[in-house]
Amino acid sequence: MERDLLELEIVSPEKQIFKGRVAWVQVPGAKAPFRVLGNHAPLASSLCPGKLKWMMGGEEQQMPVKSGFVEVKNNKVIALIEVNT
Repeated sequence: MERDLLELEIVSPEKQIFKGRVAWVQVPGAKAPFRVLGNHAPLASSLCPGKLKWMMGGEEQQMPVKSGFVEVKNNKVIALIEVNT
């Protein structure tokens, strides 16, 4: 449902990489990967190397992550990342 969508913003030190409405986000959390769905409780976490994944328009997207942080609050996910190239 539209109201269950999350706003995802992915930012690197150089630029904004992505901004859009997504069904879910999966991040490589410091202790383990975890998935964020609509109406998730607020949280902040550091990120470890892995893949940042999200579902948009029925298609899974992904981006390699070297390190970073994520904040979840009020159906908005902000990922501040260093891209693993």
